Amino acid sequence: MALSGVEIFKHLPKTNCKKCGFPTCLAFAMKLAAKGVSIDACPDISEEAKKLLGEASAPPIRLITIGAGDKAVKVGEEVVLFRHDKKFFNPCGFAVAIKDTESSDEIKKKIEAVKTSEIDRVGQKLRVEMIAVTDAANDPAKFASVVKNVVDSAPGVPLILHSMNPSVIEAGLALCADKRPLIYAATNENAEAMAKLAKDKKCPLAIYANGLDALTSLSEKVKGLGVEDIVLDSGARKAKDMLEHFTMIRRSAVKKSFKPFGYPVIAFANRDDSMMEALIAGIGVMKYASIIVLSSIEKWKMLSLLTLRQNIYTDPQVPMQVEQKIYKVGEATDKSPVIVTTNFSLTYFIVRGEIENSKVPCWLAILDVEGLSVLTAWAAGKFSPAKIAAFVKESGIEKTVSHKEVIIPGYVAVLSGSLEEKLGEGWKVVVGPREANALPAFLKSRGA
Repeated sequence: MALSGVEIFKHLPKTNCKKCGFPTCLAFAMKLAAKGVSIDACPDISEEAKKLLGEASAPPIRLITIGAGDKAVKVGEEVVLFRHDKKFFNPCGFAVAIKDTESSDEIKKKIEAVKTSEIDRVGQKLRVEMIAVTDAANDPAKFASVVKNVVDSAPGVPLILHSMNPSVIEAGLALCADKRPLIYAATNENAEAMAKLAKDKKCPLAIYANGLDALTSLSEKVKGLGVEDIVLDSGARKAKDMLEHFTMIRRSAVKKSFKPFGYPVIAFANRDDSMMEALIAGIGVMKYASIIVLSSIEKWKMLSLLTLRQNIYTDPQVPMQVEQKIYKVGEATDKSPVIVTTNFSLTYFIVRGEIENSKVPCWLAILDVEGLSVLTAWAAGKFSPAKIAAFVKESGIEKTVSHKEVIIPGYVAVLSGSLEEKLGEGWKVVVGPREANALPAFLKSRGA
């Protein structure tokens, strides 16, 4: 059971040393009770107290790592129901299913699709992270051959070994245990054998049961068999059931500290209809699935799902932003225009994209406004004539271009007069279009 802040405080040194970053031990205890800080932040706590309070400081959803190395996927470690309460920490991972009965060409095509799935969106690299090798033949040798193919063809890509047959799983593990694959799945019938494989090979284990009551019992059983890293599957496959089960699991873990549900959830969105599969996967992204298995990963589908995931798992309290500096877009010269805007990532990438579309080389001056959009930054006094002028002068752009002209967004045309005064004699401020998509026509019309 989770301890209250006062109960935690009783076990702390009570020195108010501030080494943890909090003014008092009581303040630290309250934050620890809210699962907002780790017990390790207190350097003077005894080992006995650390062991006792470790559970109180652990997140309600256990952190599970699938794979090894820099491509390992971390899921779980969540502490809230809604992202605006704090934030979501570890984005759900996508996996494509490869059946061991598929042709070599189909398998090769899917592996290649995973390897080339990465897209760059507002400065972040997004991709399909995992491959789920699925036992459809119930043949250990056939399963193992596909696992070997995947390991050899896509080194470093985390694996899910999908079979209810312990012998099949064992054959697959013989080729990739050191890569820490997720074993799927233990059931009430095979729990002992699957748990032994998971413990011996130090791999996470998914458990499958039909319904939340059965899942509770199985979770406790597998935990009792010595497996710590567990992934949950309640058997939900329809959209309605997924929404219901995943919400109840997360709420039970976060709000009630219900230990049998304190683990990441895996969702199988597999559908023959690719559009329906995308919609089902979208529900998983938004409602608490930590791992989502797909039957195919077409570019259009993954663009929508990866974008949705990025939006859901972006910290709502920390705007995405880029570095303040002058960016060279295209083969800019001393005669190229200088365009000023804010360092909100979406603003930067949209404006830059439209400049590139125009084929007009430019200098893009990005002012640090703590990641706010143009109008928001202006309203907050962060995109002001004084700050823009100081940035332009300190950037050294005057030594790069042979003119004294800057273009500002049309939404803040009101700044033009004051900005010219702040920049000083000889400077001219040009009001650009309000919307970025009008930039190509605007730049071309000026003969830039």
